[in-house]
Amino acid sequence: MNEEQLQKMRNGAGFIAALDQSGGSSPKALKLYGIPEDSWSGDDEMFDLIHDMRARIIKSPAFNGDRILGAILFEQTMDRQIDDLDTGDYLWSKKNIVPFLKIDKGLDAEADGVQLMKPMPGLDELLERGVAKNMFGTKERSVIKLANPKGIQAIADQQFDIGAQVLRHGLVPILEPEIDIHSPEKAEAEELLKQQDAGKEALEAKAEALMTASQKLGEAMYAKAQGEAQTANAGDSGAAGGGKDADEKVVDAEFTEVKDKK
Repeated sequence: MNEEQLQKMRNGAGFIAALDQSGGSSPKALKLYGIPEDSWSGDDEMFDLIHDMRARIIKSPAFNGDRILGAILFEQTMDRQIDDLDTGDYLWSKKNIVPFLKIDKGLDAEADGVQLMKPMPGLDELLERGVAKNMFGTKERSVIKLANPKGIQAIADQQFDIGAQVLRHGLVPILEPEIDIHSPEKAEAEELLKQQDAGKEALEAKAEALMTASQKLGEAMYAKAQGEAQTANAGDSGAAGGGKDADEKVVDAEFTEVKDKK
């Protein structure tokens, strides 16, 4: 876990930008951007156009870490590059914006007044790719439509389970059990969601344990690096001085300075 990114998310000010549209909403986004649907052939070309659009947004001078804490990336955006840098690396190194990865695969059909996340086969592999691409965390969204206790309990359980899985990979999850703003039972649904404290406390405990483990790992890596540096310096000193054996072969000698006669 990147300690500087962690501190920015803890103490920084700003908002998190969503650049995580997937295939279903991409044609509409491109059309609003001024690119009609007959401008591409197949998903690969469409996602290339989407990435060009996102790259233009990201490279805008107004898109910077002074006002933006983090940016959520679609999987294919994470896998692409901006100016020969992986998108996540560009966001952090050039813009000081913390990169997150959208991991949900969309929403299931409504049941019990909610829409759970669809199954996520291969999630562990995706999370490992996220780690390799220097993602800081993840985002996973589900939707609450009505104040149904059974449905909201299912939403909370799923969010906390996925969050714990994300934490095991050293990433920070953004849990997003979104309550539909148009819900006729919005206030009641919010109250029911707030009651899901047991799962919240369990996740916070796991997050705290992860932070502690990360700090210990960082300290161990630092100590190891320091030890290796000291060993290398000692080796250099020994080589320069010839070591103990070389010292034992040194013989004292007298000399007389001879000045040139002028």
